Amino acid sequence: MQKPNLTFAQIINMNVGFFGIQYSFGLQQSAVNPIYDLLGAQPHEIPLLNLAGPVTGLIVQPIIGALSDKTWSPRFGRRKPYFFVGALLCSIALFFYPFSSALWMAVGLLWILDVGNNTAMEPYRAFIADKLNPQQQPLGFQAQSFFTGFGQTLANVSLFVFPLLIVGKTGSLPTWVYASFFFGSFCSIASIWWSTRTTPEIPPTQEELKQMKSTGINLFSPFIEIGKAITDMPKVMWRLALVYLFQWYALFCYWQNASKSIALSVWNTTPANEELYQKAFSWTGLVNGWYNIVTFLTAFSLVWFVKKTSPKVVHFSCLILAAIGLLFFPFIENKYLLFPAITGFGVGWASMMGIPYLMVVSAIPKERYGVYMGIVNMMIVIPMILQNLTFGYILQNFLGNHAGYAVAFAGILLLVAALATLLIKSTTQQGEVTLTQSSGH
Repeated sequence: MQKPNLTFAQIINMNVGFFGIQYSFGLQQSAVNPIYDLLGAQPHEIPLLNLAGPVTGLIVQPIIGALSDKTWSPRFGRRKPYFFVGALLCSIALFFYPFSSALWMAVGLLWILDVGNNTAMEPYRAFIADKLNPQQQPLGFQAQSFFTGFGQTLANVSLFVFPLLIVGKTGSLPTWVYASFFFGSFCSIASIWWSTRTTPEIPPTQEELKQMKSTGINLFSPFIEIGKAITDMPKVMWRLALVYLFQWYALFCYWQNASKSIALSVWNTTPANEELYQKAFSWTGLVNGWYNIVTFLTAFSLVWFVKKTSPKVVHFSCLILAAIGLLFFPFIENKYLLFPAITGFGVGWASMMGIPYLMVVSAIPKERYGVYMGIVNMMIVIPMILQNLTFGYILQNFLGNHAGYAVAFAGILLLVAALATLLIKSTTQQGEVTLTQSSGH
């Protein structure tokens, strides 16, 4: 049955919840690692302390995706219960995070926060695929990219604005950190509540209900379903996994080292000088806020480029722009010139948050959207886990614990990811996106 076209306002309403999820991710990218620094973590320890996100993503997202495929409640829906519970967990963890009095407490709360984020994320992506027909899916996924940029912009800008308004120190951390996390706690649950209230889910057909009941759910069914889905996985997803290997390893290198890179190149300091490092920390929030502004300003324009060219061409071009920005970034001494350098990264981030999902959604069966969106996330978190386990060694032994070199290394990896994107052959036909595989490689 053809799904009806939704209005632009309806597509925006259904994606508002992504704002809260991504505000939380914005705080993780820009605030958590500097908080680790202020609580006494050593540079080569930072990757291991960030294991929470990828490990919970690897375990939680595919399982939740598989469960949501087999769930239906006339009152609560299929995907909504999962991303509402996830948002509630995020809100609780964000509220308590700034009360971290020691490194172990901050790490523990990050694990809880990431369980919540990962419980919400892939059912939300499957929710968009459930609701929209193929003609509107590009708009739907790029609306998620828009709210990714918007949510992370506010998270990062808060790291610059709140220090100007709130002074002093509470416990181990500056008082303004509390305001940023409290605001994130509110946004997480409020935005998800808005989307669940304004957007009904499409009920499954009688045939789909019968299939759900025949397979059932037990302790082992999610793992069986994940195994079957990987066995049946279309080739386009394997090619995308190669892109993601370099892309997401690079992203973690940047996020873990951005503040320290800016501190070195602009202020010629390290976290040991707490007063100057807090200035670099706050300026990083502004710089990262800018790239997220670029993300939400460019997100919808990428839909037009996809229809005129192909998802492959768009993603390749955006990764090249991101790579160039990171290669220049650590060598800039004027803090204002960091903004044009990171602009390319913002365009790349807009593509990363939407275009790859558009690449795979046409190649997977609709009754398995949840589990396959979870598997796409496995392709994200496995490179992150590799980065957490290996990059501390690389940073210490090959890059001299130099944060700037770590950011440049991320730029090189994004160039490799761009080249890997060319292995996916995609075409557009009559305004719709279809995907085929190249015969070589």
